[in-house]
Amino acid sequence: MKTFKYAAAALSMFFFCIVSFAQKEKTVEVGGAAMYPSKDIIENAVNSKDHTTLVAAVKAAGLVETLKGDGPFTVFAPTNAAFDMLPAGTVESLLKAENKPMLSKVLTYHVVAGRLDSKELAKWIKKGNGTAELSTVSGGKLWVMMNGKDVVLKDEKGGMAKVTISDVYQKNGVIHVIDHVVMPK
Repeated sequence: MKTFKYAAAALSMFFFCIVSFAQKEKTVEVGGAAMYPSKDIIENAVNSKDHTTLVAAVKAAGLVETLKGDGPFTVFAPTNAAFDMLPAGTVESLLKAENKPMLSKVLTYHVVAGRLDSKELAKWIKKGNGTAELSTVSGGKLWVMMNGKDVVLKDEKGGMAKVTISDVYQKNGVIHVIDHVVMPK
């Protein structure tokens, strides 16, 4: 009986270790909500109180199903505060039905095909001698570089955004939270 208890305990520890090591992607909190690697980009984003403007814009642009798709996608997700920094009336104007094509262009400018976590971005930055050029889903270009210890993006208009939370893994990609909205030409 004693041997059985030790064997059961050892087996339990073994399975616990396997499950623990299998979860290489940790759950990160964004906007007061847990972001689960087992959920897709939309399922997680709707729970972040810091991304309500982004979620409303994604819905208005008709991009929900796209971002629930298989991907993988890398999304540079501006916070509500980032949208608030845009000139007065910009968000309201973009959310109008007649501006749906421009809204879609702005949002897809924040998305890159593939799963580029911070390690992958660092490799690309090193390979590019300090700057990595990314092609966005909208067809535009974003440049990623380091500014001290911070990862920053430069858009086609020269605007800059800092990655404030990186490597928020999703089942269909990865999110990096940014502090400014990047804009295409």
